[in-house]
Amino acid sequence: MKTEQEKEQATLEVNGQEHITGAEALLQCLIEEGVDTIFGYPGGAIMPVYDKLMDYEDKLRHILTRHEQGAAHAAQAYAMVTGRPGICFATSGPGATNLVTGIANAFLDSVPVVFITAQVVSGLIGTDAFQETDIIGVSMPVTKWNCQVKKSHDIPDTIAKAFYIAKSGRPGPVLIDITKDAQLEKLNFKYKKCNYIRSYNPHIPLHIKAIESAAIMINHAERPLILAGHGVLISGAEDELKAFAEKTGIPVASTLLGLSGFPSDHRLFTGMLGMHGNYGPNLLTNEADLIIAIGMRFDDRVTGNLKKYAKKATIIHIEIDEAEINKNVIVDVEINNDAKEVLNYLIHLVKENSFEKWVREFRICDKTEYEKVIKPETKPEKGELRMGEVVSRLSEMTKGEAIIVTDVGQNQMFAARYYKFRHPNSFVTSGGMGTMGFGLPAVIGAKIGRPDKTVVTFVGDGGFQMTIQELGTIMQYNVPVKIIVLNNNYLGMVRQWQDMFFDKRYASTEMVNPDFVMVAKAYNIPGKNVSKREDLNSSLEEMLSAKGPFILEIAIEKEGNVFPMVEPGSSVSEVRLTY
Repeated sequence: MKTEQEKEQATLEVNGQEHITGAEALLQCLIEEGVDTIFGYPGGAIMPVYDKLMDYEDKLRHILTRHEQGAAHAAQAYAMVTGRPGICFATSGPGATNLVTGIANAFLDSVPVVFITAQVVSGLIGTDAFQETDIIGVSMPVTKWNCQVKKSHDIPDTIAKAFYIAKSGRPGPVLIDITKDAQLEKLNFKYKKCNYIRSYNPHIPLHIKAIESAAIMINHAERPLILAGHGVLISGAEDELKAFAEKTGIPVASTLLGLSGFPSDHRLFTGMLGMHGNYGPNLLTNEADLIIAIGMRFDDRVTGNLKKYAKKATIIHIEIDEAEINKNVIVDVEINNDAKEVLNYLIHLVKENSFEKWVREFRICDKTEYEKVIKPETKPEKGELRMGEVVSRLSEMTKGEAIIVTDVGQNQMFAARYYKFRHPNSFVTSGGMGTMGFGLPAVIGAKIGRPDKTVVTFVGDGGFQMTIQELGTIMQYNVPVKIIVLNNNYLGMVRQWQDMFFDKRYASTEMVNPDFVMVAKAYNIPGKNVSKREDLNSSLEEMLSAKGPFILEIAIEKEGNVFPMVEPGSSVSEVRLTY
């Protein structure tokens, strides 16, 4: 005779179900979604999940970071280089709130990360229980969607919905907060992926008439310019963009997060837009008669003074998020669709063309910028080492094949300007949020996501110390990342603004730093200090050839500035080459 429990289990097996805890159900949901890596930090409220995680070590790899913010940044970088959602765990209270900067970072940069936080038992919610925080309320402004789960049987459908929302349309972070009792309570588990939610329509049918109107404008333009943003990479439209540009002969400029979406060495690539972008695309934006903006949101760092922006141009905006269209810049043709789908359709409507005279204007600007900015920065004849010089050397040595991760500040701008990207999704940085401390945890996530690639991070001495504890994560998992600390003993970008706009009153920007190589040595990470130009090449080669992690601390010019620069309140055509 079978017991009642055995009968119930037999019934469940016939129906394709298991009788398991909510904690185990969560892990099985992740496996069903193809997850193989989780970044996180345990604590009291999420302990049931971590306990069950030990039973799934063959299917789910957990990376224990040294801080929840580090886990969030690592998960974002993992998503950016793999194209799959990053996964991040944290416990309740401070564990959850420590994620907020990382959540906001992923939100502003449209990166799909599924954050799973734990909550106190449902009966204690609202009582100010130990380590209780309303993470749903806290995270609402910086998540694409969030939800609290109080019953175990709601876990599968909620997780399925979370993945669908995070990945579809304009991607972004989602957060699921699961009470401790829901993790312990049992349910009859069955998982079904989500591909539809009522009232949520991420896939919009092509706006054919708008695309046809755009084609007519493109075919009649004389000085057209493509502005390629992060949406090109998100939609996987790199090949379509290249084919479109080559057929039409239209020059291409990139936003910061759009870098690597179009080959840096392509004859039609004009460089990076924005405050510290290249001279040509900034100066000539205001000379274009047609701007084709693809997957970008006209951020203030790109447009400069809006009252003086692109006044000669008709503007076509291809953007999947309707809220971004006409938000900052009023456009003439709105195409509220996925970039890849639009370009696939548009390429058959446009004529083969060439704008050699127009492209030549960018090349003239390139020569001016090279003589006044690039040559002095990358090939200095004397003086201290310079940031651009270091980045340029690394680019040459790796032949543009590495994945580059940056922190925020001067190191970020120099990396963006002087590394020549050859492959999509090979540049990982914090764009909209501008989060110092992003670089070190992000390089961990990027390397774990792409173990086949050389992955290098450029960090400044300021940002490095914000998350320096993640050297412990590198040590524990022997993550073979390459770390370049560009050390000028300043908060470099803030100092540059103090130099230019505050009469060189360097208030709280000069830093007294430790020997970073000695610090890394305490974590069993080898490294080298570099201060002489004649040692740079050999040191970079030593770093790149190291089988495990390696750190280079490079002493660079203390008061070097990033140019070109579009000053706050200025037009992009008022871009300055020197100070």
